[in-house]
Amino acid sequence: MTSRRIALFDLDHTLLPLDSDYQWADFLARTGRAGDPEQARRRNDDLMDQYNRGELTAEQAAEFMLGLLAAHSPFELAAWHEEFMAQVIRPAFQARPRELVEKHLAAGDLCAVVTATNSFVTAPIARAFGVPTLIATDPQYVAGRYTGRIDGTPAFKEGKVVRVNQWLAGLGLTLADFSESYFYSDSVNDVPLLEVVTQPVATNPSPRLRAIAAERGWQVLDLFDHMEDAKS
Repeated sequence: MTSRRIALFDLDHTLLPLDSDYQWADFLARTGRAGDPEQARRRNDDLMDQYNRGELTAEQAAEFMLGLLAAHSPFELAAWHEEFMAQVIRPAFQARPRELVEKHLAAGDLCAVVTATNSFVTAPIARAFGVPTLIATDPQYVAGRYTGRIDGTPAFKEGKVVRVNQWLAGLGLTLADFSESYFYSDSVNDVPLLEVVTQPVATNPSPRLRAIAAERGWQVLDLFDHMEDAKS
């Protein structure tokens, strides 16, 4: 066992007071880049409701969210994402989540953002937090276009455990090799990964996760000065 620690961070409603996946779809609808804007908003709301109830599947999310990527060229998407970062994401950054990440980085901990949201949306956000590794649901990319399908195991529910283990195996490590392993998350969907670390931290937790944390004696951490609406 190494004396080094590992710190894993969920992204949406954990480091950010919003859901980047939801906000990306809303941004595309609002700017006329998501087909029928009202239909896109309704579908976006429906998926968020299912997610908050713990009923959403990766396939349901991918059909809509990754379909938005498949409808446009990577060049267009990259330009729009810069607008999205400037208008939506960077203004939402708050001090305490950044300080938490910086504390772990300064301590020399191995750090990764582990999010169900696709890597196209989240890679620039993880970089903005200074986290060197992103484990996210990867959209399939073939012949210079997104296909609308998932590539590999989605980083969702039990899939987060699979993906973290795969990443560590590539480094010749397991979670058991660390003196302490932290995972920060707000969502009941992340209980599988919270259960396998030594330091599960329910962070800005949903009511369901807050109740589970109380039952199991997990640390609870509230980071935000304010939270956006649940559909955000």
